Amino acid sequence: MAASQRKSLDRALSRLGACSRAEAAAAVRAGRVQVNGHPERDPDARIDLVRDRLQLDGHPVRAVPKQVWLLHKPAGVVTTAADERGRATVYALLPADLPWLAPVGRLDRDTSGLLLFTNDSDLAHAITDPASHLPKTYVATCAGRLDDAALRALGSGVGLDDGSTRPAAVRRLADDAAGTTIEIALTEGRNRQVRRMVEAVGSRVQTLHRSAIGPLSLGDEPAGHARQLLPAEVDALRGAISARGPGTSGSRSPPRPRRRRPS
Repeated sequence: MAASQRKSLDRALSRLGACSRAEAAAAVRAGRVQVNGHPERDPDARIDLVRDRLQLDGHPVRAVPKQVWLLHKPAGVVTTAADERGRATVYALLPADLPWLAPVGRLDRDTSGLLLFTNDSDLAHAITDPASHLPKTYVATCAGRLDDAALRALGSGVGLDDGSTRPAAVRRLADDAAGTTIEIALTEGRNRQVRRMVEAVGSRVQTLHRSAIGPLSLGDEPAGHARQLLPAEVDALRGAISARGPGTSGSRSPPRPRRRRPS
């Protein structure tokens, strides 16, 4: 028996694409899952993905084909499946008949741009893993004029409360009376990192847009539009990760929404 086929029950359900790992754990505890015809209430119970038969709510659980979707997230939309404050969520912009997919990382409410969704947990982990050094590229409009020293500081790394940032690729795109527009490519993904870096050099971000993840560019996709990635685009992502460092051998689940679809 291959050791890699043995998983905890909640992880197995997630890897098969039935639901997120958190949803799986809740379903197991609620008695909704059977293993080889018998109820199992322990999410950590070890099962074999090849030999064991899983049922959820009386229906067989079979592997769902892996999918990767791209969304041009508009500003003002939150990256979650449901929002207790009733705000618009990214899931309302995806086709209703998709299998369970999770966002690959997050964009905050005020940030627009490229957001990926997938049920391929290994790929999601590889994209978000800092060890892969996969660049994420942003365009930021910043208040006031950023001088060359500020841009050099952003590029060489600035000190934040959680440590100095990695070197980043930074270039000036435009200047006007209101401020400076820059492009910045990061190889790490800290919370609100671009905004905090710009604040550290004495400015603030007015608008923020993610234009690319590795070789995948948002291009002219209209705001609010979602589409499935072409196989060649997924291969390009995998190739960029493999060329830059480890990641695809990981087995973490992607970030998990609390519900499959917003109500």
